[in-house]
Amino acid sequence: MRTLKDVKVGETVKVRGIIGDGALKRRVMDMGITKNAQVFVRKVAPLGDPVEITIRGYELSLRKADAEIVEVE
Repeated sequence: MRTLKDVKVGETVKVRGIIGDGALKRRVMDMGITKNAQVFVRKVAPLGDPVEITIRGYELSLRKADAEIVEVE
């Protein structure tokens, strides 16, 4: 299983799903990260947190913990 946290800068991936449930899953989905969405990883901070992505035409910064629950292919 590969997560958004493991994606390298410059790669484009497709969201397979979101692991877990509850408020964290709902918050990630509210940001537009849903199944089959295309995600481009723009930047990763020097210490790995946060990760800057482009999804659905806008830029978004995610904490490493949030990126870890997004399963990609």
